[in-house]
Amino acid sequence: MNARHRTTRYAAALGLLLAASTAAAPPASATETRAPTGPADGAVAEPLGKLGPLTGLVIERLQVSDDVAASKFGTDSPVEDPVREAQVLAAVREQAEAAGLDADAAEAFFRDQITASKIVQRGLIDRWTARPDEAPTTRPDLGPIRSKLDRLTTALLAELKDTEQVRDEPVACGVQLALAGVSGAAAEHLDALHRQALRTATGFVCRA
Repeated sequence: MNARHRTTRYAAALGLLLAASTAAAPPASATETRAPTGPADGAVAEPLGKLGPLTGLVIERLQVSDDVAASKFGTDSPVEDPVREAQVLAAVREQAEAAGLDADAAEAFFRDQITASKIVQRGLIDRWTARPDEAPTTRPDLGPIRSKLDRLTTALLAELKDTEQVRDEPVACGVQLALAGVSGAAAEHLDALHRQALRTATGFVCRA
């Protein structure tokens, strides 16, 4: 099969996946959000395809953002934390270079993770402010949450390294990313807020 036929086949498959995603997804709502429960055992059902493990880690990180929001709700702690973000990105660059990854690309990917986390945090905090009866009744400790985020950073960098080849093929990567995103969102029952954050978090996965 020549390159043109492969591109046509992949493009058709991507179109079908996106159509299926649109048909299966519940209507988006400006106020629809997900309760801050996170994965019950710390694990996420692995999405399908070559980018499934990477996408699963991204989703797990987004679910941890629910607990970050709960830890900040009702306090003076802002969603924006430039000092913490700078520390995370500095560590990302150091680990990426040690793993043989492009440090700039890794930093860009993790900037998207941080932006996606803030989308979730703001969405949840806005909902709880408007609907106090839905607000969390406990406030998680940020210390263990940050330790988990650090572990996810290491795991995500390993997956970025392992998926370099597929992420360098733009059409094939798009198909694999759509497959992983659709299956992961369905398996974890992500709502509109978390689907929006997932799109933001995976915007830099395909490198070409």
